[in-house]
Amino acid sequence: MIRNGHHATSEPREEADCTKPGSSACSPEKRKRVVRLWCDGCYDMVHYGHSNQLRQAKAMGDYLIVGVHTDAEISKHKGPPVFTQEERYKMVRAIKWVDEIVEGAPYVTTLETLDKYNCDFCVHGDDITLTVDGKDTYEEVKRAGRYRECKRTQGVSTTDLVGRMLLMTKAHHSNIVSLHYQQHTDNFGKGPKGHSPWTGVSQFLQTSQKIIQFASGKEPQPGDTIIYVAGAFDLFHIGHVDFLEMVYKQAERPYVIVGLHFDQEVNRYKGKNYPIMNIHERTLSVLACRYVSEVVIGAPYAVGKDLLDHFKVDLVCHGKTEVLPDKDGVDPYAEPKKRGVFRAIDSGNNLTTDDIVQRIIENRLQFEARNQKKEAKEMAVIEAMKKREQKHVLISMDCSSLKGLG
Repeated sequence: MIRNGHHATSEPREEADCTKPGSSACSPEKRKRVVRLWCDGCYDMVHYGHSNQLRQAKAMGDYLIVGVHTDAEISKHKGPPVFTQEERYKMVRAIKWVDEIVEGAPYVTTLETLDKYNCDFCVHGDDITLTVDGKDTYEEVKRAGRYRECKRTQGVSTTDLVGRMLLMTKAHHSNIVSLHYQQHTDNFGKGPKGHSPWTGVSQFLQTSQKIIQFASGKEPQPGDTIIYVAGAFDLFHIGHVDFLEMVYKQAERPYVIVGLHFDQEVNRYKGKNYPIMNIHERTLSVLACRYVSEVVIGAPYAVGKDLLDHFKVDLVCHGKTEVLPDKDGVDPYAEPKKRGVFRAIDSGNNLTTDDIVQRIIENRLQFEARNQKKEAKEMAVIEAMKKREQKHVLISMDCSSLKGLG
């Protein structure tokens, strides 16, 4: 059980210099100045790595604005996105650390953009983002000293998720990655000159600290309506967001609890190689959503008396997707229906994880080409960086030798 809560813009922070003993007095305006931050990106197939970047960015200031690129811009610089720009705009809006989004943000981040939205600086992960001609998209703001960097989340990338869907085996759930899976991911995320640390895949390692960072810890308050929903919430996508938003609107003061089923349970009722994301990855994905207050990790498939009483559930919701019977053939929602607290929700969005898998499979060659192109550009930058470092070392050695002769 993980308490999540809804993110609210934090109180304006005091400037560090104003709080130091002996420092000159600061005006109230300076002490209470809101630090505004800018992040931008494609945010295609939004996963907990994207959410973690935005969480880290928000921690650096008070008000986070996120610019999302158009389909045309992404296609020009990287290749076709999996999701449409409208879908991506809505996904980013649903992340609880985001205060505002800018639709159709330019692919190259400029000082003009930061000034236009009154942002102090921009924040990006410690990977690189390149234009179609291989230039660093943050070069201008870096030179101006208005760039901050946060840590990239290890163990997840769009490349890896797409690779899992294309291969459709259970290897990604195992700590021992099969040779066949490794060969596929090498093909999918490997350029002609080596392996990029940013595009390539790695093992995701969950920690209690990561869960704590994602969870806000808000308790239900008197007068809150406690709403329970359950499912796989695999490859957390816009269909899930629309459903949870509709659930959130069922009450004036909603407290939404999401029960996540264990991997084995999901595989029992979904089959194939589902879930694509394991329970730890799905937990972080759901925790990042602003409509969710709490997560139950490994919730029972049947919503029984004990669960309803323990959480004091007022309402149980389920979408329009088919409800499969439990192992014993019983309706998993029999108890909430008996109590008269079950409600079927139509979000108006029929998108499923299966549909996303089909999008990927149908455009397999395009996505493989896109990622190989991205990998090749990254490797070219890495080689250039290595050459510059070697050149600096040689110059330093020459200088040392001349000093020795002197």
